[in-house]
Amino acid sequence: MSNVNLQPASVMQPLVVSDLDNNDVNLVDRVSDKPWKMIVVYRGQHCPKCTEQLNELATMHDDFASAGVEVVAVSGDSEEQLKKHLEKIDVNFPLYYNLTIEQMTDLGLYISEPRSDAETDHPFSEPCIIVLNEDNQVQMLDKSNSPFVRPSLKQVLGGIKFSRENDYPIRGTFIK
Repeated sequence: MSNVNLQPASVMQPLVVSDLDNNDVNLVDRVSDKPWKMIVVYRGQHCPKCTEQLNELATMHDDFASAGVEVVAVSGDSEEQLKKHLEKIDVNFPLYYNLTIEQMTDLGLYISEPRSDAETDHPFSEPCIIVLNEDNQVQMLDKSNSPFVRPSLKQVLGGIKFSRENDYPIRGTFIK
């Protein structure tokens, strides 16, 4: 991946992770007819805030689909950890695993070490939401260094609808 520190308006490069059938999947590719895509990067199965966010997103999935947005989520968890997480969540969108430290770094995500073995057994990304437009440009980007700072999914949905309906430009692109 050559997309060091993902920026607004940049074209998202391939982001290959694993699905539960052990297939390689490029998260940038669409598997539906939705022109926009939202990639939710979550910390992992150890995080109750992530579980809460994923369950909330599942209740809003149809709203995102109606707004023309395909939704996926990914973490640096292993296959076993994702399967364990599926016992705590009820999602109606694809979940993927094996986001690598190199990929997290290339995306410019904040990465944390586990506080103990009871938390998890590997460094993990802090939360991030990447919204791609129909040209795979980063239309919206929210990266956090803490599990407690996440945008409201209702606000994200409202922003996507407004942006799509009003041809709202990509913001945050000024370089001095």
